[in-house]
Amino acid sequence: MRRLGELEAEIMDRFWRWNRPATVREVVDDINLHRSVAYTTVTTVTTILFHKGHLARDRDGRVWLYRATATREAYSAALMEDGLEASEDRPAALARFVENLDDDEIAALRQALLDVGRRAQR
Repeated sequence: MRRLGELEAEIMDRFWRWNRPATVREVVDDINLHRSVAYTTVTTVTTILFHKGHLARDRDGRVWLYRATATREAYSAALMEDGLEASEDRPAALARFVENLDDDEIAALRQALLDVGRRAQR
């Protein structure tokens, strides 16, 4: 999975934060609170995100309602998985990754490993 471009990430951030379907107009209006962006530009990038599978859409009258197909966390996990796939030595890459975690992240990782272990035992 390729990392999102700057505007793609900005658009996806709205869908992840809002956690609901939205129109391009809503996205444009929200982005324009912080910086200027053209409606047509956001329409194009939103359509690209749809074709890449990051967004789903349904008709609502004359407009499309878009929604994220996965959570921000699922997207982040897919990026991490791709990073691991790039390594010839996955355990070494994992070890290097863990070296950069802070105490809270290490605790969260330990908990996640425990949870996965429990699910595997069921």
